[in-house]
Amino acid sequence: MDILVCVKRVPTVGGKITLTEDGQDVDTRMSGFTVSPHEECAVEEAVQITERLGGTVSVLTLGAEVAIEQLRDALALGAGRAVLLETDGREYGPIATAAAIAAEVRSRGYDLVLLGNEASDTGDYQIGIRVAHLLGWPVATGIKSLTVDGPSVVARREYRGVEEAYTLPLPAVVTVKEGINLPRYPSLPGRLRAKRAAVDRTEVAWQAEGLRKEVLRVPETVKHQAEVLGNGVDAVPDLVRVLDELGIG
Repeated sequence: MDILVCVKRVPTVGGKITLTEDGQDVDTRMSGFTVSPHEECAVEEAVQITERLGGTVSVLTLGAEVAIEQLRDALALGAGRAVLLETDGREYGPIATAAAIAAEVRSRGYDLVLLGNEASDTGDYQIGIRVAHLLGWPVATGIKSLTVDGPSVVARREYRGVEEAYTLPLPAVVTVKEGINLPRYPSLPGRLRAKRAAVDRTEVAWQAEGLRKEVLRVPETVKHQAEVLGNGVDAVPDLVRVLDELGIG
């Protein structure tokens, strides 16, 4: 089985999220980069499938040359081939991204395309569905269990407390969610192999879209305050008062 896993270079954001002055992007000057947790699970799922059934795992990303770092991370986890759809660094929208991925799929002839359910930066949920539409392939999204059964895959997910199961004939597109598996840690031999591995590069011309970003907004967070009532036994009367006000006692 020939599996393609699509990943995206996203900022590692811990703590407070800040935006650029124009409100168009997340300020990543103090951030590292990684791939989304859903996509880490997609890589692990592909590797596990080929370990059981044989085949190859290719990992793909669309972006500037710096995104090779994330491809090598996936190679260290067990992927055998890396593909960079190289851009000039501009952010591609979902229409152009899906078109570039679909072109790669047609050129290679994969049996299964796996993606994370959504990227952790944009969270737009669109790429997998758009790729499947362009290819004319069946697609299942939000998947938490995947089983290859001969010429088809059985994809399961939970929706509103009910498990749903879909049988898709191959070739197919599936987007998976974090929790479908527990991604492994890369071994030292895996890291060394990934460092030496060649990366297939294809330049992708900029493609404008009809979609336009107005502005990003960081949602307001609930602010919490703490009041120090005192120290030791001197704080007991105030503590009793607060408990009475809360109706606890």
